[in-house]
Amino acid sequence: MKEIFSTQWKYGRKLLYLSVLLTFSIIAYYHVSIGYVMSPDSSTYSSAADDLIKLDFNLYNYFVQNTSFSSSYFYTTPVIVIALLKVFFGSGWQYAFLALNLVLVLFSLVIFSKSLLIIGVRPIIISITMAVLVLSVDLLVWPRYMLSDMIFIFLVILATQIMIKGIVKGKFHYMSLISIMAITLISRPPSVPILFAIISFITISRFQIPTKPKLLLLFILALFVVSPFIFAYLYHFNQANLSDNTQLAHYLRMVDLGMIIHDRPETWVSSPSSFSDVAYLYFIRMITFFTPYAAPFSSIHIILNSLQTVIILLSITIWTFLGGNIKLLDKTVLFILLLSFSVAAFHAFTLIDYDWRYRFPIILPLMMIFPISMEILFRWNIRRSRAL
Repeated sequence: MKEIFSTQWKYGRKLLYLSVLLTFSIIAYYHVSIGYVMSPDSSTYSSAADDLIKLDFNLYNYFVQNTSFSSSYFYTTPVIVIALLKVFFGSGWQYAFLALNLVLVLFSLVIFSKSLLIIGVRPIIISITMAVLVLSVDLLVWPRYMLSDMIFIFLVILATQIMIKGIVKGKFHYMSLISIMAITLISRPPSVPILFAIISFITISRFQIPTKPKLLLLFILALFVVSPFIFAYLYHFNQANLSDNTQLAHYLRMVDLGMIIHDRPETWVSSPSSFSDVAYLYFIRMITFFTPYAAPFSSIHIILNSLQTVIILLSITIWTFLGGNIKLLDKTVLFILLLSFSVAAFHAFTLIDYDWRYRFPIILPLMMIFPISMEILFRWNIRRSRAL
């Protein structure tokens, strides 16, 4: 057993590769057996792709002309991808898109594993993590949808790997980051908090910040507590000065209704009547973003979501109390927490969708904390054994 958990175990990498392949195979088989799913947004993407094809892929004309797709700048990447698939595969483009999504699942799992290897997590621990990822509701639901999600998730995990490499080397590869950030920006509107987290972390890294886990977690929790009050102030400011903005007015009305989760009235609170009520609403939104639960969910859905939440919280707890000896691991966790907070705050201020779909992009980064915490726990146990 000692040899298996050793960093020098010769079969460690082979077991990891097998675990990644097995995890992907299970996820892929599950989605292929169900088949692709079209949603209202899928039809919108399809219509926009048809417009782009009619314009001979002239993006300038596509953006200038009044096409069927509003706010098209932020969805350029998926529209181009669907348009290309329609050109090459015709009426079978949905099957090609499903295949592409599954390929991106595989690439994401590979990047996930390689990122952890870079910071010294043992292959056997990453292999165990693969078994946990098989049970992720998000990975078992969204890849079969004809949406931008898997493209976006792949870009997020790729950006995360570039950030981790920068943490290890002590300097960031700005050309790679800028390229990925640019593609991410034209893939989905929620790219904004991703970019904010990356820029914020790079800025923070320029200073000699303490890397003690308790202080880092306290920093994130402080942001978590303060943000609802900032959002409440912005709500009142926008209501007084910018309520004529159609898009902004839409978000203001949702706050007026006490909306927490879009189209799920059972999650709503009473309409806010004061500053503190508005701050409370935003605070509940931020918490609810990480805890997907709705009465219509099946028992297995609720159990798997709860299991994933418990694993992440337990991992953060282990890191908080046993971390602090390996700066690479601590900085990686800080970036992941900053990324997760940024995405949660963005959607708390704007919209948390009916199925918690907007949480999907941060699931793989968040799940990285599990093998990191296991590595920390394993090293702590080794030090403890030597001290006895």
